[in-house]
Amino acid sequence: MTILVTGAAGFIGSETTRALLARGETVIGVDNLNAYYNPALKQARLDRIGDDAKFQFLKVDIANHQDLKAALAGARFSSIIHLAAQAGVRHSITHPFDYGDSNLAGHLSILELARQRDVEHLTYASSSSVYGANEKTPFSETDPTDAPVSLYGATKKANEAMSASYARLYALPQTGLRFFTVYGPWGRPDMAYWIFTDKILAGAPIDIFNKGAMARDFTYIDDIIEGVIAAHDRPPGADHHFHRIYNLGNDRPEELLTLVSLLEKELGKTSEKVMKPMQQGDVEKTWADIGRARAELGFSPSVSLAEGIQRFARWRLGPDYRF
Repeated sequence: MTILVTGAAGFIGSETTRALLARGETVIGVDNLNAYYNPALKQARLDRIGDDAKFQFLKVDIANHQDLKAALAGARFSSIIHLAAQAGVRHSITHPFDYGDSNLAGHLSILELARQRDVEHLTYASSSSVYGANEKTPFSETDPTDAPVSLYGATKKANEAMSASYARLYALPQTGLRFFTVYGPWGRPDMAYWIFTDKILAGAPIDIFNKGAMARDFTYIDDIIEGVIAAHDRPPGADHHFHRIYNLGNDRPEELLTLVSLLEKELGKTSEKVMKPMQQGDVEKTWADIGRARAELGFSPSVSLAEGIQRFARWRLGPDYRF
């Protein structure tokens, strides 16, 4: 089986690629290596994949459909794992057109590619951000998602609607994965756990929004990858109109100040905390109901936040970190 992975230099994309190669699959990876955060980190993730003969990397922007088609003109693949996107809730407030390009035009480009190539299954990244202003917890896949609080969340909701339409129109099997606060070594520098780490190590104060009254369903990268692979291997059929959505979270929300305490413990330093109001586009709590993923994918996250932060801190303080 040859699998196309978009966002192959990203956090989840690179780890998904490594997992697929480890089980003997052939992978074509695409990424535009943009500068939203340090491209050296993206290149380092690709370097970790190594010179595996079953891996081919193509630098291309998925939002440019003609460029994407040209780059893949001679390639054959049976399925797609679409993880490329412009991430970040706060960035979407100041750079909205980045999300129109990457998340809307980019997703449409991949849908058309999947339709034209008649792929067996398209698995794609959605986000817990689709739940927006929902107050009921835990969040279930059957909950309404019509009250977005960020443009980023709105684009991910749009992705799900676009995919549902293609699934019904063309009987194109698709699975959307709502990721909940994925973290770990080789992760994204724009996320809170990484920002807090940099500031704690530098002895700088850290901003605690909503005065600490926030919780997140932190999900360790290894658990997420198991969910991605399990979903890829189980395309939905006609009984689900060829489209299925799953929450991939830890089913265990943790307080923001718990995260800070764990980082301080592992880094061996305390921090000055500056209490601030809630930021625009943010939500107080995320919590994934993963009953559907447990039952249908065998998804069973096992890494606690304490263990995951310990692994991240060891990597951050170790010889591999240079970013």
